[in-house]
Amino acid sequence: MKKKLGSILILIFLLGQGVVMGTDNRDICDTPFGVLDFLHWNHNWNNFHYPDTDSRLLSVDKMVEAGVSIVRLDFVWQEIEPQEGIWNFQLYDELVEMLVRRNIQILGLLDYSADWASSCGRWNCPPKDNLLFVQFAQKVVNRYKDRIRYWEIWNEPDSNVYWQPQDGLVKYVGLLKDVYCAIKQEDPNCFVLNGGLANGLASVNRLYDAGAAGYFDIMNVHLFESPLDPLALKRAQAFLERVHKIMQRNKDGHKKIWITELGAPGVRRGLRVDNWWLGKNPNEHQQAQWVRLVFTKLLDIKYVEKIFWAFWRDTNGHWKNGIDYFGLLRNDFSVKESFIAYKEASRQWRLKLNK
Repeated sequence: MKKKLGSILILIFLLGQGVVMGTDNRDICDTPFGVLDFLHWNHNWNNFHYPDTDSRLLSVDKMVEAGVSIVRLDFVWQEIEPQEGIWNFQLYDELVEMLVRRNIQILGLLDYSADWASSCGRWNCPPKDNLLFVQFAQKVVNRYKDRIRYWEIWNEPDSNVYWQPQDGLVKYVGLLKDVYCAIKQEDPNCFVLNGGLANGLASVNRLYDAGAAGYFDIMNVHLFESPLDPLALKRAQAFLERVHKIMQRNKDGHKKIWITELGAPGVRRGLRVDNWWLGKNPNEHQQAQWVRLVFTKLLDIKYVEKIFWAFWRDTNGHWKNGIDYFGLLRNDFSVKESFIAYKEASRQWRLKLNK
């Protein structure tokens, strides 16, 4: 009887800690292995990428299998506050619970303008009043501060695709400063990342020139090279070294670098697909080789703390070129060779850590 009671108490404790039986991920809950996934996508324009809870559960359980430690997840202002003062957290509550119960951390990406608050009426223009975005950010951080430690402010603010008009990051840094101060009041223990920078060293310099030093805790960059280029790894390493030198010059050398988007297509042999922006599409084997390389060689750099593979799962004709095949999973959830490579790299990293 005592033995049975002890088992029941242990089970109650585990459930209270958010451990899902059969998918215990505690040993990898703080490794450098991240992914970017569009778990919130369920719209016409993305062909209903995740149409229901079951599809999201399937994907997240595959993340556990692969050794994913952290997911970069959008918290889209328009979806959370579709009208001023009208809040809808239903989907995001589900996603946060789903990931946290499997001990997968979240990098919460606070992004884009709600239609009603945009300075130009579109999602990719800054808000007409920074205070409106600040209030959104405060509301989200306050709701999830017991479960999410990391927050990123906007995505690729140096890209004309995601921020219009471009002004050398001046207006963005104004927003970053306002949000940083506000959410640090909500949760002094959180970590804030600048929006992932897409346009190389020039953007890193502009971020500092606009006065961002002191208003982010982790440097956030995006890094894309073609696996078909024999100099790809050397270029990636050199880029990160130069980023760190800029940080040192601005007295930020103590901060870590996160690469929150790094990826390449993996197109099945024989499938005809338009090329991605860096040229010829790699095949699935070449993609897997790149995964092995970046999750070993780049993580050997002491100031590189985390890498997020973009993307976790192939998309269904959204980009209509090789970008749709960035996934470690195919769109039908079957695994690619790159999934196996990622899983093995994660396993080897943990073995090395535990020696």
